[in-house]
Amino acid sequence: MKTVQISLNSIDKVKSFVNDITRFDNDFDLVSGRYVIDAKSIMGIFSLDLSKPIDLNVHATDDLDAIMEVLKPYIVNE
Repeated sequence: MKTVQISLNSIDKVKSFVNDITRFDNDFDLVSGRYVIDAKSIMGIFSLDLSKPIDLNVHATDDLDAIMEVLKPYIVNE
């Protein structure tokens, strides 16, 4: 499992994020405080506080490089 911080601060960004990760069969969880949401669920994402970065847990081993490439526009550089 790999964890990265992402920013989904607009409706369009949420839509494109869900479309991008839905192409993969792996599981993705968004963690905000004590809430853990399926990252492929648009309704679930909108239930989170999107004003600040969110942790994304990527449950993958095989496709990790391809997944990280797709996630680049959303990852927060610290």
